[in-house]
Amino acid sequence: MAVDHYENFPVASILLPARFRRPVGLIYRFAREADDFADEGDLQPAQRLALLDNFNHQLDHIESGKPPDIAWFADLADIIREHGLPLQLFRDLLSAFAQDVVKARYTNYPEVLDYCRRSANPIGRLLLVLYGAATPQNNAWGDAICSSLQLINFWQDVAIDYRKDRIYFPQDEMTHYGITEAQIADATTNDTWRAFLRFQVNRTRQTLHSGAPLGRVLKGRLGLEMRMIIAGGERILRKIETVNYDVFQRRPVLKPHDWLLMLAKSAF
Repeated sequence: MAVDHYENFPVASILLPARFRRPVGLIYRFAREADDFADEGDLQPAQRLALLDNFNHQLDHIESGKPPDIAWFADLADIIREHGLPLQLFRDLLSAFAQDVVKARYTNYPEVLDYCRRSANPIGRLLLVLYGAATPQNNAWGDAICSSLQLINFWQDVAIDYRKDRIYFPQDEMTHYGITEAQIADATTNDTWRAFLRFQVNRTRQTLHSGAPLGRVLKGRLGLEMRMIIAGGERILRKIETVNYDVFQRRPVLKPHDWLLMLAKSAF
């Protein structure tokens, strides 16, 4: 459901009814390209922020009824108007990606969750609006799922993020468990690390499961898609446990047989 960084959890899958694939694909493109501005290549921070700001300007054009300067934004404008997609959710995504350019450490868990609120949860909320299912309860369940998927991505990508000088673990929790940046840099997996990451995994699993009712509330193929996404998140968490929390040497990823198991679990 959550798009940014979630190659493990594609949203525009063949499970979606055909009428949703184009709008979901455009939402994905917006998030993917904006995320790449923050992450990819050798651009300077000011250049990255300028690219993100240009996307914000395109949203301004859509809001005021002016033609966007970027050609494919005209298609995005069409689905925004057709489905009543809130522009603020797109702006929230951009604010999270801009934050990645300027902020590399998080003081506590609420700070991490605030990032998830803007980097991941908007995708779930946009899809629920698209599906005509954006009730307050569904939004709350969707937020729990999307935040969990973002956290799961952090836990499997500790080494990748550190190479970008980013640590998404709450700094106060690292201190509590005795985890240092040097330990992450050295890819040290010991009892202290395992206890720390076990705590993160267990808390994330609880949050993921708290959103699971959404997979039953959404009907038909939409519900199956959601149950698959939830099963994928759970699968990655189990893989982290299976490698004894050594995500440095054995990054957990979903493989073809995992998708078959997830489908079997989600279909019933």
